[in-house]
Amino acid sequence: MAWISPVLGTAVFLYGGLVFLKGAWRELRARLPGMMTLISLAISVAFIFSWVVQLGLIKADAIWWELATLVTIMLLGHWIEMRSISQAQGALQELAKLLPDTATRVTDQGEETVPISELREGDIVLVRPGESVPADGLVQKGTSELNEAMITGESRPVKKKEGDEVIAATINGEGSLRIQVTGTGEKTKLYGIMRLVADAQASKSRAQHLADRSARILTGVAIVAGVLTLVAWQLLGSPIDFSIIRVVTVLVIACPHALGLAVPLVVAISTTLGARNGLLVRDRRGLEEARNLDIVIFDKTGTLTIGEFRVVGMAVADGESEEDMLRIAAGVEAESEHPIARGIVQTAVERKLNVPPADEFRALIGMGIAASIAGIEYRMGGPLLLQVEDTQVPDPLRKAAKAAANRGQAAIYLLRSGKALAVFAVADAIREESREAVRALHERGIEVAMLTGDAQAVADAVAAELGIDTVFAQVLPEDKATKVRELQAQGKKVAMVGDGVNDAPALATADIGIAIGAGTDVAVEAGHIVLVRSDPRDIPKIVALSRATYRKMVQNLWWAAGYNIFAIPLAAGVLAAWGILLTPALGAVLMSASTVVVAINAQLLKRVEL
Repeated sequence: MAWISPVLGTAVFLYGGLVFLKGAWRELRARLPGMMTLISLAISVAFIFSWVVQLGLIKADAIWWELATLVTIMLLGHWIEMRSISQAQGALQELAKLLPDTATRVTDQGEETVPISELREGDIVLVRPGESVPADGLVQKGTSELNEAMITGESRPVKKKEGDEVIAATINGEGSLRIQVTGTGEKTKLYGIMRLVADAQASKSRAQHLADRSARILTGVAIVAGVLTLVAWQLLGSPIDFSIIRVVTVLVIACPHALGLAVPLVVAISTTLGARNGLLVRDRRGLEEARNLDIVIFDKTGTLTIGEFRVVGMAVADGESEEDMLRIAAGVEAESEHPIARGIVQTAVERKLNVPPADEFRALIGMGIAASIAGIEYRMGGPLLLQVEDTQVPDPLRKAAKAAANRGQAAIYLLRSGKALAVFAVADAIREESREAVRALHERGIEVAMLTGDAQAVADAVAAELGIDTVFAQVLPEDKATKVRELQAQGKKVAMVGDGVNDAPALATADIGIAIGAGTDVAVEAGHIVLVRSDPRDIPKIVALSRATYRKMVQNLWWAAGYNIFAIPLAAGVLAAWGILLTPALGAVLMSASTVVVAINAQLLKRVEL
C-alpha cells in the first residue's frame, strides 16, 4: 500500500508532465526561460522531494497527492489556454477555408470538375450562382454580383461584367460567369493576404518586446522568490515538507504565461479584424504608431481622386437643361479617344443618361470636334474654338468657365449654330469617399495634408472642396519624401497614403506608410498597411483599430503583471498566521484563470466597431 502513491505519482509526472519538461528544454536551449521552465521546476521539485522522503532519506510527508493534482490542473489549464489561443489566431485558417476544393473547368470537350490545384493561367472556369470563385481571373462571359466582403470588407455586392477582374474566394450571386484564370495558388490575391496576415502576426511590436522582457524578468523573480520562501520558512522552524509545498506553489502561481500571451493574442485578433475590414497589416509597428498620428498626407491623383477625367461642374444657357446638354455632349464626344472626351462620356454613363448616336464625326484640328445628332450639327472645344467661330457666349457661361480656369480645370463648350449652349468643367474627379475620410480624420483630431505634382490652382481647388488643411503642390516625385521629413522635423507623427511608384520613397519615410491596394506592387511593398479596397475612408479605421488594440494590450499587461504582485506573496504564505494558505493545485487554478482572463479580454476586441 505504501508504494501505490509513488508508483501512480511517478506515472503522472512522467506522462502528464512530459509536455512541460519538453517545453522547458526548448526554453532553456533558446536561453529564454519562461512558463514551461517554472512549471517543470515546480513539478520536478515536488517529484524529487517526494522520492527522497519515500526512500527514507529525510523524515517528512511526501507530496505525491499534491504533485498529481498539480500536473492534472496544469494540463487542464494548458488545454484551455491553447484552445483560447487557437480561436484567437484563426485568421489564416478562416482565409484558407474561403477557397473551394474544386472548380468546373470548361474545355473543348465540355465541362469537367477538377481540384483547384490543377487550374492553370488561361483556363476557363464556370462559376455557377452561389459558388465561390476558384482563382483570380477576368470575366469572359456573363454578368453577376459578387460578394467580396471577406476579401475587401465591402459590404455590398459588386457588379461584374465582361472584362472585369474577379478575386479568388469571393462568392458569386445569381448570375453565371465564365472566367479566364489569371492567377492560381501563390499568385492569387487571397494568398497575398494570407502571407501578409502571417507576417503581421509574426512581427513584434514594441509592446510585444516589453511583454517578452517582462516575462523573462518575472521568471527570475519567481525563482528567487521560491528560494527565499524556502529559506524563510526553514529559519522560522517549519517542517521541510511544508516549506517545499510553499516553494512549489510560488513557482506555479508566478508562471508568466498570461504575461507572455497578453500581447500576441491581441495581435492575432487585431490582424484578423483588420483583414476583415480591408486593412492588411504588413508591419505591426505601423499599426501601433497609428494611434499617435498627428497628420495624414494623401497623394492626390488616384487616392483622393479617381485618376480619370469627369465633368465636375457645368453651366447651361437659358432654356436648356443640364441633363439634355450633357447627353448631347456625350453623343458628340462618343467617338473621340481624347481623355477629356472620355471623361464627358463616362460622366453621362454614370448618371445613366441615354446617349444619342452621332453622325458625321470629324476633328477640328487644334480646336475641337464636330458631329451631327438628329440632323443638327454641334461643335465642342475650348476658348480657341470660340474665337474662330466668333461665338456668342452668355455671361453665366463665361463666369462658369472663368471659375473653372481659376481652379485649374478645363472648360469645354458645346456650340450650336454659332451659339454656346453649355460649358463643362472637366477635371480629375474627386472620390466621393474622400470627403468622408477627411471629415472622420478631423473628428479624431488629425490634420490632413495633400501632396501632388499638379499646379497650385488645381491643388487648392481640390483642397478647398475637401477641407484639407495643408497643400503641397508642384512637388516632384523625388521630393515627396523630403516633404514628409519636413513635417517629421516639426515633431509630428506622419502617415503617408499613396498608390504609385513615385510614392514609395515617401511611404517608406513616413512613420506609417499606407498603400492603396489597387496601386503598384512597389507602393504596396513599401507600406506598413495596405488598403485592399483603395477606399480613403479606411484610413480612420486604421486609427480606430490602433487605439482599440493598444487599449487591450495595456489592459492585458496590467492584469498579467499586477496579478503577480498579490499572487506571489500569497503563495509564499504571508497570510499563514491567519490560516490562509494556497495549495499547489489552487495556485495552478489561479495561474490558469489569469491566462484565461487575458484571452477573454483579447477576444472582446472583436466587438470593436471600425
